[in-house]
Amino acid sequence: MGRFLSDQELARTVGAETRELRSPLPTAIVSNGEYNPPPQSPQQKQVEAEIAALGDRYAKRLGLTRRRFLAGSAGMAAAFLAMNKVYGPLFSVSEAEAAEPEAADARAGGLRDQFVFDVQLHFIRDDFDWEPLAQIMSFAGEHWYPAWKKKGMDLRRFKFENFLTEVFMDSDTKVGLISSAPFDEQSMVPLTNDEMAEARAVINSVAGSRRALSHAVFTPGKPGWMDEVDRAIATLKPDSWKGYTIGDPFGMSKFPWRLDDENVTYPFYEKIAKAGITTVCIHKGLMPTELVEKAPQLATFGKVDDVAKAAKDWPDIDFVIYHSGYRMAIELPDALLAEFHKTGYIEWTTDLVEAVEKNELRNVYAELGTSFANCCITHPRLAAGFVGQLVKGMGADRVLWGTDCVWWGSPQWQIEALRRLEVPEDLQKRFGFAALGPADGAVKSKIFGLNAAKLYGLDPAALQKSVRADQLERMRARHRAEGRLRSNLAYGYIAR
Repeated sequence: MGRFLSDQELARTVGAETRELRSPLPTAIVSNGEYNPPPQSPQQKQVEAEIAALGDRYAKRLGLTRRRFLAGSAGMAAAFLAMNKVYGPLFSVSEAEAAEPEAADARAGGLRDQFVFDVQLHFIRDDFDWEPLAQIMSFAGEHWYPAWKKKGMDLRRFKFENFLTEVFMDSDTKVGLISSAPFDEQSMVPLTNDEMAEARAVINSVAGSRRALSHAVFTPGKPGWMDEVDRAIATLKPDSWKGYTIGDPFGMSKFPWRLDDENVTYPFYEKIAKAGITTVCIHKGLMPTELVEKAPQLATFGKVDDVAKAAKDWPDIDFVIYHSGYRMAIELPDALLAEFHKTGYIEWTTDLVEAVEKNELRNVYAELGTSFANCCITHPRLAAGFVGQLVKGMGADRVLWGTDCVWWGSPQWQIEALRRLEVPEDLQKRFGFAALGPADGAVKSKIFGLNAAKLYGLDPAALQKSVRADQLERMRARHRAEGRLRSNLAYGYIAR
């Protein structure tokens, strides 16, 4: 598996931004350039066609352009009507929401103040100069997106200004945790530890309230990694830590490691316990089948079999397993859905749930970033089973909301998907899953933010009060009043 798509592979893709239909939710899996995106499934093609048809129908009836209709609350409702038509009644939505913008706006307004704490957000630094990615964008400009040539290859879509718009203007996200990733080659790091801390300070200073938290990435095995931990504790004071047990997430890393390595990681746990920064967020899963087959020795580091011992040995440290260990990445999860229907097993995620149950672990959490997005737009029935299994096995109080945006564009479509999603009755009966309940009910409210608030020592009620009066909220109100349209864009590459 190459780290970047070849010219031949790129020729089989188009930019996700170039799709004629500005759908409120993605209708194909998006690659960020590291992997071949799979083609649309027949069901995804049906959803896209249905969204276009509904958009045309309701826009004409309302005297709007399709673009303006789909950018509003009624357009979002229409997208979930299309999902239900293709996949079955998994999402709570009424035709009245699509036909009557006032009804859709009333529902959206009633949920606008919901406490949403996104524990996984990304953007890239201003001076990011990753030559291979620039080459990818240059190829795109030459062959299928001439506007990029005119605008220049400055990667603005992934940068701070667009991040603020997509997350804090165009979604109901109230608080976000700024994250990054390690690379064996330092120049490829999208945000350094200092830049995450600086972004946190800038956002909170502008807002006048605590809207942003930040990670510090730790890299066991790399030269000087513990010195960087000491420096982060002393000067950056991160809200939590972020680590990748596979090392470099997009290559054959020289520095993979395990959570339960007593010689390598246990001294780190001892250090952060003394410092009082005891939340450790760990990337697990999202490993393409191609990589698992090509490098099974690396895949062993991506699995979740090192979680239980570390969590038992360090009960005062909270381990947040990002992506919930969900193994599937950049591929249609047809086989995974079939296996789930047959046995209830979801690759690596079920292993995490069973480890938590067997060992009665209360300091392990599951995060939903990308995993939920991936299966929600491919097989929402699997998404319902995925969330239902986590709630049953981990506990409703140990599932955290994360979206991996801005890679997926605005997080609003993911927020709406979970708000509307319900576990089908047959899955509830067969596997003992509980209903997820209404958008602002107890279970979903915990997942959206109350669990993370408790983990990070925040008072949701006090924070909500400060958010309502802060500068970002005033900017967002102006944003809406001026009639600015949600972009409805995802950022990356989809199959041609």
